[in-house]
Amino acid sequence: MDRANYELAWYLATKAGATVDLVAHSVASPLRDHPLVRWHRVARPLGRHALGGPLLALNGRRVAAQVHREGGRVVVNGGNCAWPDVNWVHAVHAAWPSRHRHASPMVRLQAALSKRGARFAERRSLRMARSIIANSWRSRQQLIELVGVPADRVQTVYCGTDTEAFRPPSPVEKTEARRRLDLPIEGPVIAFAGALGYDRNKGFDVLLRAWELLCNDPAWDSHLAAAGNGSELSLWHRQASAPTVRGLVRMLGFTREMPTLMAAADAFVSPTHYDAYGLSVHEALCSGLPAFVTATAGIAERYPYALGDLLLSYPPDAVQVAERLRRWRADIEGHRVRIAGFTSYLRQRTWGDMARDIVDAFALTST
Repeated sequence: MDRANYELAWYLATKAGATVDLVAHSVASPLRDHPLVRWHRVARPLGRHALGGPLLALNGRRVAAQVHREGGRVVVNGGNCAWPDVNWVHAVHAAWPSRHRHASPMVRLQAALSKRGARFAERRSLRMARSIIANSWRSRQQLIELVGVPADRVQTVYCGTDTEAFRPPSPVEKTEARRRLDLPIEGPVIAFAGALGYDRNKGFDVLLRAWELLCNDPAWDSHLAAAGNGSELSLWHRQASAPTVRGLVRMLGFTREMPTLMAAADAFVSPTHYDAYGLSVHEALCSGLPAFVTATAGIAERYPYALGDLLLSYPPDAVQVAERLRRWRADIEGHRVRIAGFTSYLRQRTWGDMARDIVDAFALTST
């Protein structure tokens, strides 16, 4: 979400020459320093989204009213701010189930209240919107069927990519990436990236069970590099140290070095239970990695038929994940060659292309 929003704002300021008002908790440079960008900073008390969200919505409506009076356009995200113009949806809460039955009663109660509030705000904002952008056809259908928005209001615009950061690495670049992440220089590396909170939506628990099955075979020699942070990170650190995974799991925690992780890996796994799109999977594919992802993720609709064996069933199953990874390990080069055409195809679309499509489709500027 953050990267996509950044790229649209950057395009509007640098390519379309539009003044851009950003209502956000934080804005990275160089966008925040651009002379045509006005950042309306919103506090996030105690670093909590639950406290910052209402402030974001309140300030968003205030700035939106000002922009509207000046003849400008307004783009909001989902239920973050209710305004009758363009709503760019990065996740459909109505379609996003919670996986936290293992958590304490208090955590489950808080999550249930949060989910209820998010769905109410989403429904209110989307039914008010004149135009809606979905990041996949699957998300578009969920908005129509689960939220009840008219089909003629929703268009799909796929994400782009940073073609410099995410590209197939040279052997030297791969070696350097592994050194930076303290991964083994030799041998296969499989990557995972996702939130590791109480809601186990990203399926790391499924992947770790699959890894234990794989490690029952003394010949299994691949390493797992897992990037992500959240309330259960310490739990997964302990699990990664268990004898059942034979020291073949490396927990990286939060990292901004996603291009480095992709360059270091030979494959990517995302046994997610919900993803409106799946940007990390997209970036893995653009980096030349066979990416295994649940077939219900938005990006799965872009996979060609010939790569159907990279799609996992829903809900993701540890036995199936292990079986697919065994097949991959038996033919690493064959998998790499098979995805080369798909990698080239995805890399043809940049973030600038995505932003231009949004600007053109919704007439966000007069230029």
